Amino acid sequence: MKLPKSYFNYISYLGTIIALIAWIAIIFLIILSKIFNAGNVYFELFTYLIVPGFLVGGLLIIPIGMFLQKRKERKGFKEDESKRLIFDFNDPKTRNASIIFSIVTIFFVLFTVIGSYKGFHYTESVEFCGTLCHKVMEPEYIAYQYSPHARVKCAECHVGEGVDFYVKSKMSGLRQVFKYIAGTYPTPIETPIRNLRPARETCEKCHWPEKFYTNKIRHEKYFLADSSNSEWDIIMKMKIGPNHAAMGQTEGIHWHINPNIEMEYASDEKRELVPWIKYKNKLTGVELIYKSEEMEISDDSLSKMEKRPFDCMDCHNRPSHEYYAPSYYINHLFTSGELSSKVPYLKAAAMEALNDIYSTKDSAKIGIENQIIKYYTDQYPDIFTTFEKEIKASIPKIYTAYSRNTFPEMKVRYNAYPRHIGHLESNGCFRCHDGKHKTDDGKVISKDCAFCHTFIGQGLFNNMNYSTIDSSMEFKHPVDIDNAWQESNCSECHVELY
Repeated sequence: MKLPKSYFNYISYLGTIIALIAWIAIIFLIILSKIFNAGNVYFELFTYLIVPGFLVGGLLIIPIGMFLQKRKERKGFKEDESKRLIFDFNDPKTRNASIIFSIVTIFFVLFTVIGSYKGFHYTESVEFCGTLCHKVMEPEYIAYQYSPHARVKCAECHVGEGVDFYVKSKMSGLRQVFKYIAGTYPTPIETPIRNLRPARETCEKCHWPEKFYTNKIRHEKYFLADSSNSEWDIIMKMKIGPNHAAMGQTEGIHWHINPNIEMEYASDEKRELVPWIKYKNKLTGVELIYKSEEMEISDDSLSKMEKRPFDCMDCHNRPSHEYYAPSYYINHLFTSGELSSKVPYLKAAAMEALNDIYSTKDSAKIGIENQIIKYYTDQYPDIFTTFEKEIKASIPKIYTAYSRNTFPEMKVRYNAYPRHIGHLESNGCFRCHDGKHKTDDGKVISKDCAFCHTFIGQGLFNNMNYSTIDSSMEFKHPVDIDNAWQESNCSECHVELY
């Protein structure tokens, strides 16, 4: 048996050598990984992606060399036939070599399939998604590790089931790799809103819409920026669903995904501005169109905007990558006892340091320490002398919480990625429930607090006021701001304050 004439050229020889070396390297690396338990994110990247890339490249070079050789022959180039490889099966050496070659080829194909399969799974792993491009993905990876979905693989939400979305995700990933190599990625990186699958194809595989939840009592602790770090508690009954599970999704927050209700809205690309909402009751046929009085928009502009069916992700938009505001994690540190409320003005000192913008983590670490110490030495030197040990011991804890929620190099902090649940540091619910979305006949989407929750307890920890569980009291702001909390959105003050 003779190889094609066109094979006998230096380019095809080179391709053969590259493919063989890559194949042997893959076998060696797999054995090394299995026997000696060697490997990490970069080792597996090299074993299952980079080296197989050389293998495929070598195999592709062979036909390229054959094509170029044929073109030479068509132009009259004559090859020295003495340089050809000739297989004569009458020769025992040739037969033995052919048998060996066939066995090696079988193993070659087998290991290639195994490597490809392993490579597929590796690209779906959390380590691949979170640690390969460490600088860029560090905020997402760290936030994910402290999220409720820390044991759910990235691909289960970002890719999901099916070949079509797998291919789409890998194509998108290639574009991201090119941007990373070229250094043209945005900071912070953009949330892949348009590329995310509908919640029914991902979230609802675990979270059943049919599993109805009733109301829930929520107890929040806040600490004021006064000399005593006074604890202000709020106890709310959250109207997640109805009072009784048998009533299904007929009322409460999860009414928004009632299967008998069809809701659609138009928004900007980030889904933070919602000028148009459509409501339709499938049972009665009632259809209502709400338009924002503040965001006037022409019919032509509206027709060009994306119309999106309302689903879980419109509220639960940060299920695994949430970056909390300083007020949130400082309150948690006080609540857990990691920070002592006995140190006067510690809440105020921490918030003053954390509201500054730092350019790097190192500068943040130094800046937070210097700011807190300066706060006390400039304004309350006697308190610093008395509580110096406690103040200095609190600084590393404050920085640790900061480093889990703020990433200066990537310009990531809580207001870079607003969360849509609630309305404290972003408009969230108030994107629609602002009292300014109206129908032509005057119906309004209410801003009434009681739509989502009722207050059954609030006030200073040692002097709280209570109502019964089935009634509500009017909200009382911890700091006296008169009626300002009723006239503007919470986020207008809370975005940068504490």
